[in-house]
Amino acid sequence: MNPLLRLVLWRLGAAIAVLLGTLATTFFALMFSGGDPAQAILGTEESAVSKEVLDQIRHEYGLDLPVHQQFWNYVVRLSHGDLGESYLLRVPVKRAIGDQIGATIELALWAGGSALLLSIAVAVLTAKRKPWVAALSSGTERTLSSIPSFVLGLFLLLVFSFQLKILPAVGQQGWKSMILPVVTLAVPTAAVLTQVLRSELEDILEQPFIVMARARGLTEAGVRLGHALRHTLIPLITLSGFVFASLLGGAVLAENLFARQGIGRLISEAANGKDVPMVLGITLLAAATYLVINLLVDLLNAIIDPRIAARS
Repeated sequence: MNPLLRLVLWRLGAAIAVLLGTLATTFFALMFSGGDPAQAILGTEESAVSKEVLDQIRHEYGLDLPVHQQFWNYVVRLSHGDLGESYLLRVPVKRAIGDQIGATIELALWAGGSALLLSIAVAVLTAKRKPWVAALSSGTERTLSSIPSFVLGLFLLLVFSFQLKILPAVGQQGWKSMILPVVTLAVPTAAVLTQVLRSELEDILEQPFIVMARARGLTEAGVRLGHALRHTLIPLITLSGFVFASLLGGAVLAENLFARQGIGRLISEAANGKDVPMVLGITLLAAATYLVINLLVDLLNAIIDPRIAARS
């Protein structure tokens, strides 16, 4: 069998197992976390409705069945492409996600792209430099990567929105409203990526072909950008996959902190309101996104270096 095809089949099989495991874990965690989904469906306080009405709702939605039977029924509906209907919004989960996902993708692309460009620039400029340059850069990166994103976001809000009043604090009012959420997500991510990428570059800059490139009279910029950076392509692609796969989770924080619409804010509201179909739908989306990105990363790496596919 073709090594690349074998890699794809192996990854697809593993992806199905991961999705089922994620779905089961989330479903049973929601079922045993307290609260009554029937109340979420009605949208009223428990004292405002009779037990008979609640029992009727539970029967109509199958909530009176054993939990394992509810899970099986959900899996069967899911196999037909049915994610159910949101208890809170009263619309199909697929439609609710489709209405909000564009804003989250936009935020993730801007934040991920910014983090990658920043990490590449800093790593290229600081790799194999004077000791004080590496120490300063490394210390800054450790500090930024250790700061919780919500603390950084609040700091940016206080400085640029409430003190200097040069950027909007909340909402989605044009490109200016993107700056603070993007920086909040991109800076800690870039700090982590820079440390990894610089370590790779420092190893490559000690290789014999780099010495030969310098001996031919290439400038330092030409050596770093034209030779060394090119040989970090595989780890760079892997890091890119990590960035974009992780930003969906970061969107929960940014969209709530800056009052932006999107998947992150949607799942936050769904979790607070015991909206089981919505939480399951977004959890599956997040898991599937992560798996698809990792599959694409593996395929790109295997195309660049066929030995990777042969080892799989």
